[in-house]
Amino acid sequence: MSENIKKRPIYIKIKDEDNVAITVDKVLEGSQVMEGITAKQDIPQGHKIALCDIPAGGNIIRYGVTLGYAINDIRQGDWINEDMLSLPTPPSVDNMKWGVDIRTDLPKPERTTWEGYRNADGFAGTRNLLGIVTTVQCVAGVLNAAVKRIKDELLPQYPNVDGVVSVTHAYGCGVAINAPEAKVPIRQIANMCKHPNFGGELMVVGLGCEKLTPDRITDRLGSDTVLILQDYKGFGAQVEAIMALAETKLKRLNQRKRETLPLSDLMIGMQCGGSDAFSGITANSAAGYASDLLVSGGATVLFSEVTEVRDGVYLLGERTVDEPTCRKLAEEMKWYDNYLELGGADRSANPTPGNKKGGLSNIVEKAMGSIAKSGTSPIVEVLSPGERPSKKGLIYAATPASDIVCGPCQLASGITLQVFMTGRGTPYGLEAAPVVKVSSRTDLKEMWPDLIDIDAGTIATGNATIPEVGTQLFHFILDVASGKKESWAEHWKLYNDMCFFNPAPIT
Repeated sequence: MSENIKKRPIYIKIKDEDNVAITVDKVLEGSQVMEGITAKQDIPQGHKIALCDIPAGGNIIRYGVTLGYAINDIRQGDWINEDMLSLPTPPSVDNMKWGVDIRTDLPKPERTTWEGYRNADGFAGTRNLLGIVTTVQCVAGVLNAAVKRIKDELLPQYPNVDGVVSVTHAYGCGVAINAPEAKVPIRQIANMCKHPNFGGELMVVGLGCEKLTPDRITDRLGSDTVLILQDYKGFGAQVEAIMALAETKLKRLNQRKRETLPLSDLMIGMQCGGSDAFSGITANSAAGYASDLLVSGGATVLFSEVTEVRDGVYLLGERTVDEPTCRKLAEEMKWYDNYLELGGADRSANPTPGNKKGGLSNIVEKAMGSIAKSGTSPIVEVLSPGERPSKKGLIYAATPASDIVCGPCQLASGITLQVFMTGRGTPYGLEAAPVVKVSSRTDLKEMWPDLIDIDAGTIATGNATIPEVGTQLFHFILDVASGKKESWAEHWKLYNDMCFFNPAPIT
C-alpha cells in the first residue's frame, strides 16, 4: 500500500514482485498513480494497472503469483482487464508438501467463552430452533402452510424458542437413490437432522411413496419424530398432525437455556460471495485474522469452495497437519476436477460478471483472495460435502463455490453461524444459523448500511489495520453467537432456500 496512509491511497500493491497494483478509487486517464507511472486509460475502482511494460506471453503477477499471461503487449500504466490475459495450467495436486507451514504463534483472543445451548452429542447451538426436515419436495407446500400456523399460533407461547425452520429441498423422489454419488445429497439431509441449533428435537415429514425413506436420514423412526402425510385424511388433518407434533417439541425446546461455554463448543463457517479485487486484502483477510483468533481460543472454523482454492491448493497442502489430511485434500480437488470435466466445464467458468466488474480477471486471482479467509492456522481435517467433522480447529470443507449451495453444505457439516464476505453485495442469509456480512469496500457499507454488519473497506483506505478489523469481527461473531446481537440478515429474516449439492442422477 502507499506509504502515506494519512491520505487515501491511490493504489494497493501486495508483494514486492507484483507487476500490477489495484486502484483504490477510479483513476482517470493521465492521472499519476505513483512516481513515474501515469494511467494510460480511465481505470475503474479495484482494477489492475500495469507497473511496468509486460510483453506478450509475459507473466502478470499479483499476490506474488502468476495470474496469467499477457495475450498482447501491455504498456506501463495500462488498465489490465479479464480480456488481456490467458489462464495458466492449474497446479498439480499430486505429491503436495504437507506440514511445512504450520504456524504456532497465532494471535491470542481476549475472550475464550461464549453463551450457547449445550448439546449432548457435540457442538453447542447458537440458536434454539425447531427443525423440521423433509424427505421429499412433494410435502413442502403442506409443511409451509403448517409452519406459518406454528409461527403465528404456537411459537408466541414458547418465548425461549427462537424460531421454526423447515428444511425443504429438491431431492427425495425421481432420483437414482442407490447411485454412488447419491451419498452426497443424502448425507447433507441426514446431517441436517443432527444440526446443533435444533437441539435434538427432530421432526421429519415425509409423503409415503418417495425413494428417500426416513430410515435413510435418521434412526429415530417412531411416531414422536416421523410423520407421513399419506397416513392422514386430507389437508386439514395433515396440518393439524404437524402442529400437534411440533407443540410437543416446542415444549421441550422451551426448557433450554443459554450457558457459558468454552470456544471449543463453537463451530462457524467462512464463505465469500460477490467478491471483488478488494476482497482478498480487506474482508477476507480480516475474516482470516478473526479465524485465527477463534482457532487459537479453541473454536472450530470451516472454510470451503473448491474452485476458489484450486489454484492455490498447494498453499493449503503445506498447512495440513499430516499426510492423510493432505491426501484427502488432493482427493477432493481431483473429484471436483472430474465433476467439472463431465459437465463440459472447468474452473474458468467460476468468475461471474460481477466479479469481473469488481476487478477480478480470472479464477486464479479470485482463488488467491478467497484463501485469505482461512487465516494462517494449521488445517487439521478435510471434509467431503456435508460431512461432519471429527476434529476441532481449522477445517477445509469441500463444497461448490456457489453461495446458495456452499451455505447448506456447511450447515450440514454443523456450523451454527456463518461469516460471509462480499465486495459486490448480496442479501444472502440462512434460516438455520445467523449470517454475519463483511464488506470489502466502505462504498458498499454506505450503500447498504442495513445489510452489511462489518466494514472492512477501512483497511484499503488506510483507516484501520487487518488485526483491528479482524478483532472487531471476532467480538461481533461471539456477540451474535451468544444471542446478544443480531446480524442484519437475521434481523430482516433474509433466508435463502436450502439448495443441497446433488451430483447424482435424476431419473
